[in-house]
Formats: sequence, C-alpha cells, structure tokens
Amino acid sequence: MNISIKISGLAQLGLFINQFLEKTEECYSQEEALFSAKLSRAEIENPWFTQDSLRFALKQWADLLTEENLNNWVNSYPGTKGGKKVGLILAGNIPLVGFHDVITVVLSGHTPVIKMSSKDKQVLPFLLEKWASLSEGIEYQLVEKLENYDAVIATGSNNTARYLEYYFKNKPNIIRKNRTSVAVLSGKETNEELQLLAEDIFRYFGLGCRNVTRLFIPQDFKLERLFENFVGFQDIINHHKYANNYDYNRAVYLLNQENFWDNNFVMLKEDTQLFSPLSVINFSRYDNLAEVEAFLNENHENIQCIVSHLCLNRGEVGFGEAQTPSLNTYADDIDTMAFLSAID
Repeated sequence: MNISIKISGLAQLGLFINQFLEKTEECYSQEEALFSAKLSRAEIENPWFTQDSLRFALKQWADLLTEENLNNWVNSYPGTKGGKKVGLILAGNIPLVGFHDVITVVLSGHTPVIKMSSKDKQVLPFLLEKWASLSEGIEYQLVEKLENYDAVIATGSNNTARYLEYYFKNKPNIIRKNRTSVAVLSGKETNEELQLLAEDIFRYFGLGCRNVTRLFIPQDFKLERLFENFVGFQDIINHHKYANNYDYNRAVYLLNQENFWDNNFVMLKEDTQLFSPLSVINFSRYDNLAEVEAFLNENHENIQCIVSHLCLNRGEVGFGEAQTPSLNTYADDIDTMAFLSAID
C-alpha cells in the first residue's frame, strides 16, 4: 500500500479522535458511543487508566497526527523495502504507551505483530481498526504469543529485559528497560513554570518513564514553593490506588523515622536515588551544576527525559513538556524508525 494512503488515514484518525473529544455523550454517533464504551471498559480493567488520563493521551495523539507532522517525520528517513514482521511487546504503564511503536512499524512498511499488555487491551485495537478502515486496510496482527517474526521491539522491567535480551538475541531487537525522568531547577523559575512542572510529575499518577521522580534544587530553594504550585493536583489523593501508595510510603517513613516533607498528597524526600516510590519525589540540593552533571553522566542510561530551562546540552525539555513528546522523540534515545529502515 502507498505510504501516503496510510498517512492520510492516520491523519483522519487524528481528526476522528479530536471530534470525539469535543463532543458530549448525547451527541455521539454509534461509532463514538462504542469508543466511549471502550474507554470506560479500559478504566474498569485498569483503574490507573482514568477517563482524564485516557483523554489526555488521546488528545496528545490527535494533535500529533496531522498530515504535515507525519510527512515531515517519515520523509526524513530513506525509503525501506518493508515486508518484515516486527514483534512488539507493549508496556501498559500509561495509556497508549505502545502506539508510537505500532505506527512506526506500519509507516516503515513492515507488519506489527502486537502482544498487548494485559493492562491496556481496549483502546489500541479500536484505533487500529479505525485506521485500517480509513486507509483501505493496514496490515497488523494482535497475538497472545509472539511467533514468526523477523525483529522485535520489547519493553520490560530491568529484570525481564535480561530475559528478553537472551530470548531475542538472534533477531534484530530493541529491548527497553526501566527509566525515569529528572528536573533541574535554577531557582529562578516562575510560579507558572513550577505549576507546569507539576504536570510533568503527576500526569498519569507518575507511572510513566517521562514522569519526573527526582529534583535537583539550589541550596537556597524553598520547598514551600513546590507545595504551593503543586496544589492544582491535590485531587490525585482521591484516587484509591494512589492513596494506598501514599499511605503506605508515609507509614514506612514514619516507622523508620526518616525525614520527609508532606502536603497530604505528595511527599518530598531528600534522597540521592533516581527512582522514587509512587507519591514521593526525591530531591537533592546542589552548589554548582557540575554536581548535577556528574549525576546525569553516571545515570544517563536510566534517564528518559530532563526537564529544565537551564542549558545542559542534554536534549532537555521545557516545563510541562515531558508528557507531550513529538513524533521524532524516541524512547531511550534509540531511533526506532532508523532501526526499522535498516532491517533486511
């Protein structure tokens, strides 16, 4: 199939999503009502996938999927023969986290063989079926077990990644591991920027690899500024699974007599660890940026995204932009499209 037809269909899918998001329930078409039911079912199956989180993810994709964006992205790569089957083992930590891999495989001319996460099985099949109907058909397979594939892209924990690397060692592969994101503050941030930082921290309840779990702040930075500007997300504590994590981690810190700062929905803990428990943000104070750069160098393989307005020359993004990556922003800085274009 001509790639322009696939791109046109994908852009029409973006329009469909935007129109759906703009409508109220009583104005839904039969197809939109079915889509709404899929979203409701997704939340029932995985309570982390609230309607707010699902709609946020859909909106980001709808805004990305324009013909201009898609053509600019695809045309920056050489053509490919395609025709291979690419196994995809998708994560399920946030809604539609594997959609980028799927569309990359399709637009590179290959066929995705998709093993979905048990945590995210409702929305992606609907979108693929809709895309196919708008593109005179696209080839894809949804499977319970990967078989008959030529290459693999898989996402897992650090433990499962070792198994995946061994299991798929004889095939071209991309194996992704646990990553998280950090923010480096200068102390000159406006309240508006700190409110945008809250978006980078709390969106999707902090479950994504692009969620900030570690802060670097100057020695004289007042923690109260963070709490004051994070208040827009205070309702997060009303989500029972998040609240359970908050209560548990708070109890552990109290029992261990560990110091932490608390505002009744998130805790700040002075800790050098890159990864923090859900409902906790680790932070450390720095005297000069050389200390921060040393940490970033040491942990670069575990960092997905750096949020800062400082010039760190590490592809840092602005406040509030961590959860809105572009089409050519690739997980783990591995260019998936280039990888797929090179498959013989």
